[in-house]
Amino acid sequence: MAVIIGLWILMYLLEANRANDLVGFVKDAARWLAGWSYDLFTFDDEWARVVSGYGLAAAVYLFVGHAVAGRIRRL
Repeated sequence: MAVIIGLWILMYLLEANRANDLVGFVKDAARWLAGWSYDLFTFDDEWARVVSGYGLAAAVYLFVGHAVAGRIRRL
């Protein structure tokens, strides 16, 4: 999940062609995954909103995934 969100952040910052089907798929998937944190912050610059909103979701998914993997490993 964090990889998809990170990929969208990278595509956004590098100004990927939004008409491309792959870019559209990654954007839609990232928006769905980060629906709870998208537009959480209100910066003046749009790139800062994208990086902070999607970045927060990616960090949470990484933290939760790491915690779950550690718990499963101990079983």
